[in-house]
Amino acid sequence: MTHQVHAFEPPERFVAGTVGPPGERTFFLQARGGGRLVSVALEKVQVSLLAEKLEELLSEAQRRFGVELPEAAPMAVGDNDPLDTPVDEEFRVGTLGLAFDVDTATVVIEAIAVGEAEAEVELGDVEDDEDEDEEPEEPDEDLDRLRVRLTPAATRAFIERARRVVNAGRPPCPLCGQPLDPAGHLCPRHNGYHR
Repeated sequence: MTHQVHAFEPPERFVAGTVGPPGERTFFLQARGGGRLVSVALEKVQVSLLAEKLEELLSEAQRRFGVELPEAAPMAVGDNDPLDTPVDEEFRVGTLGLAFDVDTATVVIEAIAVGEAEAEVELGDVEDDEDEDEEPEEPDEDLDRLRVRLTPAATRAFIERARRVVNAGRPPCPLCGQPLDPAGHLCPRHNGYHR
């Protein structure tokens, strides 16, 4: 089966967003450009880690290569618009890759689809130990991927929106840290009593 590489270098818009009410949200990365719209689904923790690692990448690029970074923009200036519709999931993200291109002073983000090996691990399949002598496999080249190239300013804007999206969910319980549902939750710190 052939794979697709959805490349946006650069996109008109690249954002993290969600669909659904808090507690049932589905997270997406969405890129728009050249009359195309691509949305890929991923987990909340992946969005959070992506924002964190992009911040580290920008800091490292500034330290090592002297890249000028924009100041953090005020919250009101950022992109607060909803995801573009229709939000059709192209694939579910299994692996995220980051790189900094020194020649163009851009950040490259690559989201790679979940592969068969990852799906097997998620299902709890155990492989035989006979394959221990084999070298670890590279990410499957036959998997769909979304590749986006961003300027440092666009990367900073993506980071800020991604953090707002992650933090816009259910508030944490002040005792146990688990998310609070509108109807409350069974708090382990209260021995399971409804809170």
